[in-house]
Amino acid sequence: MRILVTNCNTTEAMTKEIEAGARAAASPGTEILARTPSWGPESAEGWLDSFLSAAAVLDLLNGLDEPFDALVMAGFGEHGREGARELLDVPVVDITEAAAHLACLLGRRYGVVTTLDRTCGLIEDSLHASGVARNCVGVLGAGLGVLELTDERRTESALLTAGRRARDAGAEVLVLGCAGMTGLDRRISAMLDIPVIDGVAAAVRLAESLVALGLKTSRAGSYARPLPKTRTWPTPHPRN
Repeated sequence: MRILVTNCNTTEAMTKEIEAGARAAASPGTEILARTPSWGPESAEGWLDSFLSAAAVLDLLNGLDEPFDALVMAGFGEHGREGARELLDVPVVDITEAAAHLACLLGRRYGVVTTLDRTCGLIEDSLHASGVARNCVGVLGAGLGVLELTDERRTESALLTAGRRARDAGAEVLVLGCAGMTGLDRRISAMLDIPVIDGVAAAVRLAESLVALGLKTSRAGSYARPLPKTRTWPTPHPRN
């Protein structure tokens, strides 16, 4: 089984971290292919970045000629998943909804801890679109930008502070709301004494399940194949 994992930004170092987290979560025999868009924002933190990253990731997907069995989109709250589902003939799993769905299996209420407050609205909208917003007690910013997550000690402290706020608000499960937080779930869980979900790991496992069950995106309605028409992409690609 081959799972493609796409970073939502152009920072190659973050792609490597996401790739490592995905491989750690994957089952034996699952191959992880991690890819970075060739253009777009260096980090996605707001509406403009999100729409740019969505277009860049779709452009990347449109140009790929290597086979894969499922796609994991490693951008928490970022746009693009619906377009990817129209474009591709394999299951598409977004880390935002993957983590939220698993959280709903572990407790009645969950909270999301993300980077900056400016990204909370994006995530809230994504959770609404996925149908899991009603179980969320809140999306809380930790006060760190995406590119600041490389400071492990500072990141851990900020996540603990925000995580306690979510728990005090009634969260029984915590979701880490950024792909750059991959690998911190078990440590934070032990400190807060509640389950903590890493979106990349959750998405990889759900993608494996969909492939193993032979399930693909429905073409009946919302995710029907794109209508045939001329589309101009940044560079010529096989699919149009």
